[in-house]
Amino acid sequence: MASIQGPASSGSDGDPRSATFDERKRKRMLSNRESARRSRMKKQKQVEDLTGELTRLQIANSQLLQSINAKEHAYLGIESGNNVLRAQAMELTDRLRSLNSVLQIIEEVSGLAMDIPEIPDPMLNPLQFHRPIMASADMYLL
Repeated sequence: MASIQGPASSGSDGDPRSATFDERKRKRMLSNRESARRSRMKKQKQVEDLTGELTRLQIANSQLLQSINAKEHAYLGIESGNNVLRAQAMELTDRLRSLNSVLQIIEEVSGLAMDIPEIPDPMLNPLQFHRPIMASADMYLL
């Protein structure tokens, strides 16, 4: 850009070059102001967009935390129930072993052959499904 040397004139002396220069300077200032205004508006919109995104993410985060807490609570309830079921399974297994011992004694004393099923250990493989052990009232009769 070339600079013009000399005093700046207001264009009142009638010099057409000076008036053209002042007009260009005024247009450039207006253009710069408009550009700065657009830049400020753009930056303000970006800030508003980011603020909205932040709010949306905070809400989503809060919902995820609530969901996690609910699932942890449900998990603890299921785990507690599972522990009760394990204890009951162990108790029933012990009772079955006792009954099988009684059946073996009855088999030995009576001389009758009885089908006494083997009792699997549920603690060795808790996910293995076992066939149910069927009991009937007549198997206890002598």
